[in-house]
Amino acid sequence: MIKIRKGQAPAVLSRDAFRERFMQSFVDPAFRAEDEALARLAALAWDAYQEGRKAPHTRKAGKGFADPDYDLSTEWLDTRARLKKAQAEWKKPATPSRVLLVCGSARNDGTCPGEISKTWRLLNTAKTTLEGAGMHTDVLDLSLLTSSYQLHIHPCKGCVSTAMPLCHWPCSCYPNHSLGQTSDWMAEIYERWTAAHGVVLLTPVYWYQSPSPLKLMMDRLVCADGGNPDPTSTHGKKPEEAKALEMKGWDYPKHLAGRAYGLVVHGDVAGIEGTRRGLSDWLDWMGLIDAGNQARLDRYIGYYEPYATSHDTLDADKAVLAEVRNVASAVAGAVKALRAGTLAQPDKDLPQPRPK
Repeated sequence: MIKIRKGQAPAVLSRDAFRERFMQSFVDPAFRAEDEALARLAALAWDAYQEGRKAPHTRKAGKGFADPDYDLSTEWLDTRARLKKAQAEWKKPATPSRVLLVCGSARNDGTCPGEISKTWRLLNTAKTTLEGAGMHTDVLDLSLLTSSYQLHIHPCKGCVSTAMPLCHWPCSCYPNHSLGQTSDWMAEIYERWTAAHGVVLLTPVYWYQSPSPLKLMMDRLVCADGGNPDPTSTHGKKPEEAKALEMKGWDYPKHLAGRAYGLVVHGDVAGIEGTRRGLSDWLDWMGLIDAGNQARLDRYIGYYEPYATSHDTLDADKAVLAEVRNVASAVAGAVKALRAGTLAQPDKDLPQPRPK
């Protein structure tokens, strides 16, 4: 038995501290007329917190799971069903080719910045090109995290570092109703990645790195690379069982492998090459297939020029817009070739001596 290391978890909140945190969502004076109702809701939430009612709605896992009698979250089961359906459609030759366009910028004109991002404009350039090539497009605008009510991508909890089988596909860490960790967007995002035959990521650079909405999504996609599709095999989050399962041998299934990808990374001072390399390495590791040299773009738009005129600078940079169109065209071509079985993948059938 491998030792389970303990001692980092914080103390449980006191009832007063819990109530204070609960009420932080209701500081608007308009809620004061409902203080008695809020007190009753706070008491119910306190009970759920104390009892750890992570998944209040469950049913027996049933046939096809390691432990058919284990109670699984119905929310997780619904997400799993949508992913299985999306994967089945993805495999069908008659399914229209679909490309997921991901806007990694946190900026839009519906919140504090008051202006759209350059990333959004570049995305729409790529979208037009893809649709002209016969692709169906799906736009995933991660800036909605900053401008939508109660929309979240909760952070990855690092289950994989305890043992790979503890990281479930799709992620079973959320929603956690006892902690108020709800409205998790990833359930939908998993489905959209699964349905895509190609993916184009477009992002600015924030402090030499990917913007936080993009990084949150990336971390939560770890379950797509080696994740366990059967939570009953670890009886939920039992680290002892997960470690034992991994030590027996784990095959690290790549649930999103075989999709084509392209990248557009832009910045104004520094960091574009490192960010582009990191994103390329991440997608390669997950088993996605790059659409060629011209599908991986990093460019400065208005190098060391004022932020205030950066959109005007983009207007004038016809070359970068043409390069974005090339990224989209390359991905469209790669998707067509992959689906036709004509895109050469020399290492496709090579065994991994050290899978992880």
